[in-house]
Formats: sequence, structure tokens, C-alpha cells
Amino acid sequence: MTTIALLSANLDMGYLLPAFRAEFPDAELRTMADLGPLDAIDAAVCWAPPAGLMARMPRLALIQSLGAGIDHITADAALPDVPVCRIVDTDMASGMAAYVTWAVIHGQRHMGRYLASAAAGRWEEASVQPPRAHRVGIAGLGTLGLACARALMALGYSVRGWSRSPREVPEGLAYFHGAAQQAEFLAGCDTLVCLLPLTEETAGILGRDLFAQLPRGAHLVNVGRGAHLVETDLIPALDAGHLGAATLDAFVQEPLPAEHPFWRDPRIVVTPHIATRTQPAVIARQTRLNLERIRAGQAADVAVDLRRGY
Repeated sequence: MTTIALLSANLDMGYLLPAFRAEFPDAELRTMADLGPLDAIDAAVCWAPPAGLMARMPRLALIQSLGAGIDHITADAALPDVPVCRIVDTDMASGMAAYVTWAVIHGQRHMGRYLASAAAGRWEEASVQPPRAHRVGIAGLGTLGLACARALMALGYSVRGWSRSPREVPEGLAYFHGAAQQAEFLAGCDTLVCLLPLTEETAGILGRDLFAQLPRGAHLVNVGRGAHLVETDLIPALDAGHLGAATLDAFVQEPLPAEHPFWRDPRIVVTPHIATRTQPAVIARQTRLNLERIRAGQAADVAVDLRRGY
């Protein structure tokens, strides 16, 4: 019998059970509440699993992430030598594009100010700027980043992209890559969207030095990982005018504590890591396909290169 464990230190994974029962009708499904003997577990489906737990599973053949990122898994220093797979989901790309488009428009069209005026019963207008006059930079041009770029370009925004290494990009996208071109990229970002993978090189990239390279009053949108942002640098950058606003969907500590200052700063929009989500049926199906390929001696289609971190 196949045994699958749904593992997370901070997320209730019970919402996945109906989809996994449908995809694995003969499997034994376990959650953190009742893991049972660890030596019987074949696959671990994870979001921020407890450190060291999977190293105690000698039969483990697959570690499956709930999302496109795997940094929440590789943070485990005792990670066993087992294939790690990420999710590839076209709906995730469209969902991210919708969120990022909303965040850009919300900032560029002063929607926060209009909502405050409406709540107070005041008719107050702000300047209207056409999309072509607003420059949006997307750092990270994977599947999600490219989907966002295409959506914003279709609306007429001036879009530029940056990646750490060269890659093919759509026609019309101003493209920069590598450390040598990063400053030029940042200088043209009225809104900066972070969709980078989290690696040793990108951890803490959204900090004081980077903010100083943006146009004054720029809008930061972080839909990557919480650890991309140096949280202690954000409010000082807003106070100094290096940034004008921030929209944040990912945080080092989730849920974000109620006493965190981000909640109370009107220049910061906080959303609870909901920019995009993969449906449980997609996660269950990709887990089954990956496990079947591994058991057949083949490489999983979406196995991650752990040396690169994505």
C-alpha cells in the first residue's frame, strides 16, 4: 500500500484530503495529527514541513511541494536525498497575473486614496496617468513573471523585466539580466514586482540598497517570498520617500503577527499569501504522476535542481 503524508508546521493540510482520496483511492493518507510509523511513508506533500522530520522516513521516494517554490522545503538542513518536485499550474500563472495587475492598478490609479475618501464621504480626485506612462519592472521571469508581464503589456503598461541569467522573453518587453544590468533595470521601475525564486543570492534582495536605486516614490509589490524583503528596511524607506507604497503578500512569519507594524501603516497593503493558489485536485494529480515516474525509474517532469534552488 502507498502511504502519503501531508506535512506542514503552520498550515492545516486537511483541505487536501478529498482530492488525494480521489486520486489515490487505495493509499493510506496521513496528516500531522496522526503520522503513524514513519518508515511506511512513500511520499511527503509539503508546505513548510517540520525540520528533520523527512530524514526519519527511510522509504520516502518523493517530496512534493504545494506550490511553485521549494525554499520552504530546502530550508531543512537534514533534507534527505530524495527528488523534490514543484507544482506547475497554468491557473496559478493566470491567478498571479490577476493579482499583480490589481496591485499595479491599485497603486498607479490611487485606489487606496479613493477608498479612504469614499469612507469619509468626500469627492476627491487625483491625477489620472495613462498606463503607458507608468513603468512596471518584474524581477523574476519564470512562468509566473512572464504571465504578469504579458497581462500588463496587454493593458498598455510600459513593462521591463530582469532575471539573473539570460533567457528568451516576449517581444516588446524591455529586458535586463545579470548583476551588471540590475541598476539600469531598477532605475526605470515606478512599480517593482518581485517574483524571484528564493535562493542564497536573492534572500534579502529587497532592502535599503535596492530601494535607493528605484525612482523616488516607487511602489514595491512582493509576491515572491517573505525572506526576499528586509522587513526592518521597509518603513524607513517609506519615511525617506525612496518608496511611496508597498503591497505585500508574503512574509517571513506567517500568519503575520497582529502586533506587526505593517498592519497599521496606511502606505502598506497586506494580503495573507493569497496572490494565487493551486487547486487540490492539481496537487494530487501531479503528486501521483511524479510518484509513478519515480517508481518507474524515470525523472519526474518537474523535479527541482537543488543546486540552483528552482
